[in-house]
Amino acid sequence: MGLRWYHFAMWAGFIALMYAMPELVSKGTLRTFIFANFLAVFAISWDVLSGRTGYISFGHPFLIGIGAYTTAILTKRFDVAIEISIPIAVVVTMIASTLFILPALRIRGSYFALVTLAFMELIYQLVQVIRPDLTGGTRGMSGIQTLTRGAVNGYYMSLSLMLAVAISMWLLMRTRVGTALSAIGMSEDSVLGSGLSTTRLKLFAFLTGAFVAGLGGAFYVHYLGSIAPRALFDINFVFTIIVAALIGGSSTIIGPMVGAFFLTYLLEYLRPYLPGAERYFIYGGIALLLYMYQPKGIYHIVMQAWERFKPGKSA
Repeated sequence: MGLRWYHFAMWAGFIALMYAMPELVSKGTLRTFIFANFLAVFAISWDVLSGRTGYISFGHPFLIGIGAYTTAILTKRFDVAIEISIPIAVVVTMIASTLFILPALRIRGSYFALVTLAFMELIYQLVQVIRPDLTGGTRGMSGIQTLTRGAVNGYYMSLSLMLAVAISMWLLMRTRVGTALSAIGMSEDSVLGSGLSTTRLKLFAFLTGAFVAGLGGAFYVHYLGSIAPRALFDINFVFTIIVAALIGGSSTIIGPMVGAFFLTYLLEYLRPYLPGAERYFIYGGIALLLYMYQPKGIYHIVMQAWERFKPGKSA
């Protein structure tokens, strides 16, 4: 019980510190925090499906893009209010994910990963050639209505979204459903043998991940005020999301948050020295070394240190 209260106090202190951050750092640093917050949301949404069940998805921007483009088109082309377009975008993302991914849930391993990658490439091509008057074609769209203005307001918005998603998913994954999803990752055949429907569980995980991805994509585009297919469906974006979840600590919810902040600041640190795509090679190497040292991620490194030095532990 004492340990639980200590964790609660740590989380309360972390949240209080994050909300006080605008008083402590520059606006430039706040903008970096904003992108870290959004990356954490995307990494959590990936972790709900792939981190728990072991079904590695290489097409996660497929879901993020559907949410982003749906709300962007509704607000930009049809003057729909943001408070209406965002829920619609989330629902459309979940419906599209069901129609496209449900057949893929019956396959495993590298085949599933390739199918999801194919879906991302498909939506990337469709956005450019089908109704460019709506999607903006290869150029995308600009002048999209934004939810906030300024670094401080953008920071509070992204932080609140990240915390709401993280806490909700953390609570959900501690239910019996979350336990069953983790069991699929360890041995799907054993879960199937216990009488549970693994297809329904995987579909639930994917719909939950799609909900979070669509929500994050919708808020992200209304923060940026623009959207471009080349940036959204870039392989580096996929790579960053996956690496953030893995090196932070997959299937933990907290781990993807840690990984997102670690990668964001690593990329920003390398930007003055490697302004181009070369910095992705450097941070990829660092991430690989870290993953080789501790496959369970930064979160488990911290927890191991805590177990060694926690208060009250006898020498």
